[in-house]
Amino acid sequence: QVQLVESGGGLVRIGDPLRLSCAASGSIFRINSMGWYRQIPGKERELVATIPNGGSTNYADSVKGRFTISRDYAKNTVTLQMNSLVPEDIAVYYCHANLASFDDYEAGVDMDYWGKGTLVAVSS
Repeated sequence: QVQLVESGGGLVRIGDPLRLSCAASGSIFRINSMGWYRQIPGKERELVATIPNGGSTNYADSVKGRFTISRDYAKNTVTLQMNSLVPEDIAVYYCHANLASFDDYEAGVDMDYWGKGTLVAVSS
């Protein structure tokens, strides 16, 4: 069983920073990439930022220059530092990992796993 648990969401004012963290735990064989997505009710879930193993980070255009994603490979965690938050950033943020559990590895597949989401709200 693999779990992704997010923390750090909340209500902030326009221009304030906020940090989201996510820890992957369980019977993990390998993690290929981790990242953050967000979703507003009634809209599709959209990519915010991803960071693959040893690769370059990828950001949505709307967050470039404001958000920074990082990973702790030893602890299987991913962090999203969000600066200069604006109302357009309001959403439920979901942690994502593409990984293989030991069962997945035996089956020859890598799977997408998601956290339950954490709400980020920005007030004026």
